[in-house]
Amino acid sequence: MKQRYHNSQKEVKGMNTEELREQFLVDQLMVKGEIKFTYSHYDRVIVGGAVPTSGKLNLENFPMLRANYFLERREMGIINVGGNGKIEVDGKTYDVNKKDCLYIGRGSKNIYFSSASADKPALFYILSTPAHKEYDTTLMKESDATPVTLGAAETSNHRTIYKYIFADGIQSCQLVMGLTILNTGSVWNTMPAHVHDRRMEAYFYFDLAEDQTIFHFMGEPQETRHITIHNNEAVISPPWSIHSGCGTSNYSFIWGMGGENQDYGDMDPVKIIDLK
Repeated sequence: MKQRYHNSQKEVKGMNTEELREQFLVDQLMVKGEIKFTYSHYDRVIVGGAVPTSGKLNLENFPMLRANYFLERREMGIINVGGNGKIEVDGKTYDVNKKDCLYIGRGSKNIYFSSASADKPALFYILSTPAHKEYDTTLMKESDATPVTLGAAETSNHRTIYKYIFADGIQSCQLVMGLTILNTGSVWNTMPAHVHDRRMEAYFYFDLAEDQTIFHFMGEPQETRHITIHNNEAVISPPWSIHSGCGTSNYSFIWGMGGENQDYGDMDPVKIIDLK
């Protein structure tokens, strides 16, 4: 498990391209036959990816968590962006296919990931946050999520948002999670931009053609920076930072938050003309 520490606004202002990528880009998440994790000190969120192939992958514990098992004091949200898969939680098996979401509550001990086909493996994107109580492990299929359509073709941001783990959906302690699908011809996400000092956020970009890219914008609204991101890569967004992107083609992304509240609308908008 890699670690990423806090960076202040002043530090980020002076970072070059390599330094920005070292601190905020989470790449090499989806590696066949492995589980990869990055521990962020922003709200103690863990970003991960699991790609089971011919056999099961076990969610192992890490000494740095100082816990008896991974979810002793944590909760976890998982969205599959690959082939059909299964997740076993303490003896109960859930079918988690593409764009399905499984929430696993605090106290769950034995967790295994598997794919229906080694040739087309599941790609499980994982977010984990600290938890203060237990909530039931819950599966939500894509068809049962809460869709909201925003934007327009005229502004190149016609998109549909699917909410999974939030105040009116799957219950959790602090984790909020869902995904956004951009229509063909639309390339902008989360514009106008916003910040929310009470929660960090992480984006995971998927369904992007291998020869295309996304320019992810971050930083203070008047001190913006960008990171170039490719398919199946994630980016960590500090609470004081905007988080928005523009692709060279349409794509999808998973958004996830951890912090002080679960109010999806708790954000401080920034006018497009005020960005610098």
